[in-house]
Amino acid sequence: MASTSIMSFGVSPFSAMRPRFRVQAQNLDGPVIPTNTVLPSESDSAVTAINGVSSSSSLVLDTKHEKNDSFIVEKNKENGKLIVEEKRKGNDADDAMVLEPLWDDGYGTQTVEDYFAAAKEIINGDGGPPRWFCPVECGSPLKNSPTLLFLPGLDGTGFGLTLHHKALGKAFEVRCLHIPVLDRTPFEGLVKLVEEAIKVEYALAPNKPIYLVGDSFGGCLALAVAARNPTIDLVLILVNPATSFGRSQLQPLFPILEALPNELHVTVPFLLSFVMGEPMKMASVSIENSLPPAKKLEQLSSNLTALLPCLPELANIMPKETLIWKLKLIKTAAAYANSRLHAVKAEVLVLASGKDNMLPSKDEAQRLARSIQNCRVRNFKDSGHTLLLEDGIGLLTIIRGTCMYRLSRRHDLVRDYIPISMNEFKTAMDIVGLLRFLTGSVVFSTLEDGKIVQGLDGVPVEGPVIYVGYHMLLGVDLPSLVEEFITQKGIVLRGISHPELFEGRRENASSEFGVFDWMKIFGSVPVSGSYLFKLLKNNSHILLYPGGQREALHYKGEEYKVIWPDHPEFVRMAARFGATIVPFGTVGEDDIADIVLDFNDLAKIPYFIEYVRELQRGSVKFRDEISGEVASRDIAPPLILPKLPGRFYYLFGKPISTKGMENMLKDREAANKLYLKIKSEVENNMGYLLKKRQEDPYRNFIDRRLYQTLYPRSESDQTPTFKI
Repeated sequence: MASTSIMSFGVSPFSAMRPRFRVQAQNLDGPVIPTNTVLPSESDSAVTAINGVSSSSSLVLDTKHEKNDSFIVEKNKENGKLIVEEKRKGNDADDAMVLEPLWDDGYGTQTVEDYFAAAKEIINGDGGPPRWFCPVECGSPLKNSPTLLFLPGLDGTGFGLTLHHKALGKAFEVRCLHIPVLDRTPFEGLVKLVEEAIKVEYALAPNKPIYLVGDSFGGCLALAVAARNPTIDLVLILVNPATSFGRSQLQPLFPILEALPNELHVTVPFLLSFVMGEPMKMASVSIENSLPPAKKLEQLSSNLTALLPCLPELANIMPKETLIWKLKLIKTAAAYANSRLHAVKAEVLVLASGKDNMLPSKDEAQRLARSIQNCRVRNFKDSGHTLLLEDGIGLLTIIRGTCMYRLSRRHDLVRDYIPISMNEFKTAMDIVGLLRFLTGSVVFSTLEDGKIVQGLDGVPVEGPVIYVGYHMLLGVDLPSLVEEFITQKGIVLRGISHPELFEGRRENASSEFGVFDWMKIFGSVPVSGSYLFKLLKNNSHILLYPGGQREALHYKGEEYKVIWPDHPEFVRMAARFGATIVPFGTVGEDDIADIVLDFNDLAKIPYFIEYVRELQRGSVKFRDEISGEVASRDIAPPLILPKLPGRFYYLFGKPISTKGMENMLKDREAANKLYLKIKSEVENNMGYLLKKRQEDPYRNFIDRRLYQTLYPRSESDQTPTFKI
């Protein structure tokens, strides 16, 4: 084999500094360069190794961590094709690593101060060509994780994902592009560098997607690469892409920069920092939402004070000549990318900030959604241009919530699922905090001997389990139910949801990260026999509402009426895997609202029926018309009048094991008999709760709040309820 260089990611290239990133070079025909050796930027061998391109036109790139599989990739001189050769095997212990619910994603442990510290470190003596590095904080990813390449914005440091390194490092092989301060590589050169990297990754794993996260200028770079490589499976995450640079609010100021004396340039990056980002949100990253307001304000003030001394470092990251060069580079990049949008076949997600003072990002997101074939948008109305460095939702959370995370060409919500992290759980519970506070939920379960107890002691720990119940109005029973299972049992309920929540038909370019996205984070999957099969095979805990949207959007007078299909859609599947079925009932103060106008009332309004039919046209149909009242498509959200809610009650009945009932696969009568028994148990559970709640001295919110004031307890302690 010809003399070739390997680029892997093992140690810091700056031995005298605390390592924040790892780069390692090796010559296949010569000795390994020691891992503690500094690679001088002026060295030819270092240049070719870091770039991943050798002088002999052979390309070798070890993109896996040391404990994972390594490969040698060689470019054939005659036809330019990449040849992949496996070099060594991985470590089985690493491959077996899994994430448990409420895992630590590290969000909030790194701040903007860490970004500036890392940037200062990497630009010290910065020279040489653009190069890739892997941040140390990323650690080792899960088995078969795809590769994520980060393409930086105006700063070029490659540390724009500092706040997200720990979380992304679990789900991806993370590589970040660093463009040195003194580098003047033209845009076409940067496109070829990224293009070469994705071709190597594609040669290593042709069935895996490759993620390109482009921040501002990096968004243009990602689009350009995607347009030139339509056959490679790429997923683009564009964060305030600079494709709108020609319409930037700062265009009139750019010519002034060239005439500005060098002595005054130190003020330019300082001013830009306030234009590009929201200082308050940057300083809020590490502040817990649960803190008292006074404590929050104190910590925010402290963080802002610590952040201000870091801002002058921008003058070193972007000296005058570099800033002027990069502004011209962005202009070229925007023109290049915009002229090729029609050729982009990749899956694209645009993240747009509502308070971007540098670019019209919100309007640009709408334009890109119209111009790119497979493009989705999420807006963040309170964020500035530097969205990834501000307080908010983690990037991995956004990717998963929009169903953009996958391990292969085909998306599988069971195989690709990553359990909810502790930070995500806290954030979601804060969003529904008012509902939880007002409803004061109480959960009961039934032991094997038939005894009812408060809590979830009667719920099976081992899967597969299907929890089958009644769906309250608008599905408001879900947050408290999901919370109880996670906090009491450490169990994530995989909800079976309407398929249209995953189709994106209701999305538009103004969509924000909302409730439906959070449902996917919590593990919801669309209704289908294949997904139910996969979940059961995976020993999951499944939450199923046979009544579906018909029950959740019921008519007047149908409170606590169980509206299920005529045929057992899940019983025979459960019997095939010997799953346990747990029927449960839910009661919640007459659905917390009065229905003013239901579908039957709304249907009398002129053109309403036509409007509903238009919405339903092309929608996913997953039930047979003969399967009962639940199959009715005469469904629309009712007009409701909210009222002060009482208390939510949940009762899980005695678990029903289907082990040894394989006969139900062929005996429809036996399956239907069990189905009716389960339905009856749900109705009985609700009847029990409706009766017993009359005995609850703290059913009323005011009484419950008074008790909590007189007898303050920890958050885990619950206000008493009726005696069982």
